[in-house]
Formats: sequence, C-alpha cells, structure tokens
Amino acid sequence: MLEQSPKLIHAFGALAELGQEVANKNNFQETIRTSLHLLSGALGIMRGGVARYSRYGRELNMLAVRGLGDDFPLSLSVCIEDERQFLMNGLNAIDAHAARVLPFFQVYAASFDRRRIELFVPLIIRDEIVGGLFLGEKATGEPYSSYEKEIICAMGRHIGVAISQRNLLAEIERHSEENRRLFDDLRRTYADTVKAFATAIDCKDKYTEGHSVRVGKYTELIATELEWSPEQIEGAATAGYLHDVGKLTVERKIINAPYRINAKESAELNKHPTVGFEILQAIHHPFTDVPLAAKYHHERLDGRGYPDGLYDREIPYIAKVVNLADSFDAMTTDRPYKARRPAIDVVDDMRRNAGKQFAPELVVAFLRGVLRELKSETKDRRFRRLLGREYMEAEGLMPAISDALNELEPTSSLTYIATRSS
Repeated sequence: MLEQSPKLIHAFGALAELGQEVANKNNFQETIRTSLHLLSGALGIMRGGVARYSRYGRELNMLAVRGLGDDFPLSLSVCIEDERQFLMNGLNAIDAHAARVLPFFQVYAASFDRRRIELFVPLIIRDEIVGGLFLGEKATGEPYSSYEKEIICAMGRHIGVAISQRNLLAEIERHSEENRRLFDDLRRTYADTVKAFATAIDCKDKYTEGHSVRVGKYTELIATELEWSPEQIEGAATAGYLHDVGKLTVERKIINAPYRINAKESAELNKHPTVGFEILQAIHHPFTDVPLAAKYHHERLDGRGYPDGLYDREIPYIAKVVNLADSFDAMTTDRPYKARRPAIDVVDDMRRNAGKQFAPELVVAFLRGVLRELKSETKDRRFRRLLGREYMEAEGLMPAISDALNELEPTSSLTYIATRSS
C-alpha cells in the first residue's frame, strides 16, 4: 500500500502550495494562473479554466485558461435559473454532459464538446457565487473518481477564497470589516479542508469514524488550556486532525480487524507514524510541527513508545499533546474488541500514567478543562458534545478529577513550553 504515498504527497503538496498562493496578495492574476496550473498538474488534467463571476452582469469572465484555444468564449452568460441551480449545488463538481437540462450547459454545449469540458465547479463562498472552474479530460482518458472530485472541490475552495479576497480588497476602503471577515474565512477554509482530509482518513476505519476529528478538537482544547497563541492553537489542532494520515497506506482489513491484531499485522500498522511523517514532511506545510506530531504521537515519556523509543525531552512537545488527545479518544471510544472505558477509569489511567506515557502538565491542563466545564465555570460545552452528556455526568467523576489534580499539580511544571507552529 506504500505505493499510494507519492499520490498522497502530490495531492497534499498541491493543496499546501495552493494555500500559499491564496495568501499571496501581490499579483492576483498570477495567483489564479498558478492555482490552475497546480490543480491541473496534481490530477493530470489536459485543459481547463478559472472564471470570476459578475453578479451585476450575470457573467462568468475567464481569468486564466489552459489548453482551451482561442475560440473558447471568454465571457459566459448565466441566467437566473442557472444561478439558482449553482447555489443549490454548492461547491460540488457538476458533470457537464449530464447537466444539459440547464440553460447554461445547453447554450455552450458546442464549446464544451469541442474542448471536451467534463466538469464544472461553481465556486461558492459564503453562499455567494464568486466564480467557476472548467475542467477538461484527464491525460489518462479515465473518468474522474469521487476521490479526485473531492480534491478538486478542496482546491476550488481555495481558488474561490482567492477570488473572493480580490473582490473584497477592491472595496477595502468602504468595507474594512469585510476584509477582516475575509481573513477569517481564509483561516476557516484551510481548517475545514484539513478536517475534510481527517474525515477521509477515518473512513477506512468503520469502528473509529470521527477519531481524527475528535483528536484535533481535543488537541485544540489542550492548547487552549495552555493559553497558547491563536496561531499555535490552530497549528496544534491541525496536527491532531492529520496525526493518522499514514493510516491511508495501511490495509483496510488490518485497520478494521474485529479482534486484537497479531504481531505481523501490528508491525504493519505501526509503520503509519513514519509514513505519515514522510507524507507531511514532503510538502511546505503552514505549521512546521505537524509532520513531527504525525511521526512521534505514539512515543512515551518512559521510552517504551514507537517508532524510535524516544524519552521525555527527546519527544517534540506537540507530539506529547497529540499523544494525550489520541489516547484519551481511544479510551473513550468503543472499539471492535473493547467497549469505551468508564469516565472515572479514564481519569485514573491518565493520573497513573502521568510521567510515564503522558506529560503531567498536559494531563493537568486537560483535566482542568473538563472540570471547569463540569462546574459550569465556562459556557463552553465542547467536552459534552464530544463525549455525550451522560458520560460527562457520571457519578463520582468530579471528585475523581479533583483528586487527580491535587496529586499531580504540585509535581507538574506550570511553565508550558509551547513550540511555535508557524
């Protein structure tokens, strides 16, 4: 399965480079041209184009083209019905042949057929059409797979944000607040894309569906309790979401085994941290510690972890955070061969393994967050949403957490070393 790694690296690399292109405000036209080139190169697409939508003229005006020829229309009219259907479709790929019932695809059928346009992706940002992607056939001649369409939509989301950013910057003097919202949208879009990949990772394992997303959220909660900066918190969450990316190369039958796997299968599964590191290290990632978290999230402070058997200070700090989040989710989630553990047992496990598997100050930060929510000292209810109200309100949980904190706090370092993630 390791032969999948180059394809994954290429897709992740193109996505990361595209994110950097979107952040480049110096030359919008060049950004769009480069974005189209990255998308085409990642999937081997022969021809295509990127258009910006004018709401006032109801036109899609081409910003960049590749291989479409001089006779392809540079401005394409969109009627009210087309606009309504595009908005209903959302940012999803439309089969240009199957959509001939729409006026837009009827009017330009000859142009699309001549240039073998197979997909059209409306670029929707904040429930507004900002542009469209026109994509021709692949070099292999094969139809687009659902996986490739997901990648196209993820990249299209970035391109859409770039176009939206350009539109808003043109009116920045009158819409300064919109500029701030644009920046927030860009960050949310990147985060949403990372979460989408996390969901794709978990799809291989029907028993732990949502694991990577939950680990990302737990990692974010720990970083928040440590009072890291917003950028560091975002980087920590990203590390949590992508920590198991290496499992994409592990055979599904091993991941989904309804029993404790044997030594050979375990050895195969235990390769996933190193494979994940190789996938993430090969790209220019916005958060430099993310590959390290993928590689070392199964290391332990006592040196009994894998893949390298590192001890305490040898382990990157972000990997310690992800390790705690990953272990907590494993203990509080049903597995094919083991039911989720009672909340009090989980707290006891964290207490006993503080200093052995987990960094004590991280256990303290995590349990403090849970206790504050149980005491309603915060309006946040994220632990309840992730674990369920009944689980969080287990009898004796609050005293158990308080006892653990009383034991751990005197010996825990209160100086948290936060590795910058940018």
